[in-house]
Amino acid sequence: MAYKIGVISGDGIGPEIVAEARKVLDTVAERYGHTFAYEEILMGGCSIDATGEPLTDEAIAAARASDAVLMGSIGGNTATSPWYRLPPDKRPEAGLLKLRKSLNLFANLRPAYLYEELKEACPLRADIIGDGFDMMIMRELTGGLYFGERRTEDVDGVLTATDTLTYNENEIRRIAKRGFDIARKRRKKVTSVDKANVLDSSRLWRKIVEEVAGDYPDVSYEHMLVDNCAMQLVKDPRQFDVILTENMFGDILSDEASMVTGSIGMLSSASLNDTKFGLYEPSGGSAPDIAGKGIANPIATILSAAMMLRYSFDLDAEADAIELAVRQVLRDGYRTVDIMPQEEEKRASVKQVGTGGMGDRICERIK
Repeated sequence: MAYKIGVISGDGIGPEIVAEARKVLDTVAERYGHTFAYEEILMGGCSIDATGEPLTDEAIAAARASDAVLMGSIGGNTATSPWYRLPPDKRPEAGLLKLRKSLNLFANLRPAYLYEELKEACPLRADIIGDGFDMMIMRELTGGLYFGERRTEDVDGVLTATDTLTYNENEIRRIAKRGFDIARKRRKKVTSVDKANVLDSSRLWRKIVEEVAGDYPDVSYEHMLVDNCAMQLVKDPRQFDVILTENMFGDILSDEASMVTGSIGMLSSASLNDTKFGLYEPSGGSAPDIAGKGIANPIATILSAAMMLRYSFDLDAEADAIELAVRQVLRDGYRTVDIMPQEEEKRASVKQVGTGGMGDRICERIK
């Protein structure tokens, strides 16, 4: 089969980690008889440098013409980069928000899985970790605070900023259905996270989720306030299967979940619309402090490529091959610097590799 993949390498470590994901995809193509054609798409700081815009209409058209998009990371150091002296709608992250909205990428899937081999990298106690945890954070991605009206104005001589959080019932219903569908294929439990004791938007969220739950009698569900969920993620992460939540809460909770897996460099993600199309990217940022050093962890991007094969191309066996190869590499003791054991005596039993070295070893096991 032949597939066209849009590639947004982006900024910082983006080009390095995307290169390893492409290397892995090419290995899969060779083994399974597929053809992956790549088209480079500019977005973020590199697009600002080249065009003056974080995302052009031409880039959106190229993404839309692809079967799926693989992305690295965008942005830079907010304190020093000239990109952040621009107006907010001209900064790198504005391109990502525009792309999500333009392609209607409303459903963000962020799996958080603790590998047996990385238990020593998890900051939680052994009795909390137990035999590990495996959760999926389902984040609504095109509504809420990120896309509401905002303004800063002078009110009676005082600068006042306003951000508007808006959701309608259709936006909530479609993400809730996607969350329950995913849960039905997993352990059949949904934890819907909101702030219904304070926010009207959360009270509507809870009402619609309850209506959707009625169509899934085989899936159990519960409501949980976001502050309690943040606490429960470090107290007992094993209780969660699918966490369903709105845009801002999902952004924060998925980063917290990534750290209890050992490193944000391990957390893949998929952003889907109503079709098979999706944008696949690691959950971490551009990490400009380590860009160009060859030490970034490419596993999250590689696992994001596996999600692309699974969700956009229906290539389950190929996705399984990538995920198995990652487990085998970890089992064989290879680590990038972010997942190296902290204790000196444990370091002796593993082998540190760089970005390219990790990609090479995953390719070897796929072959």
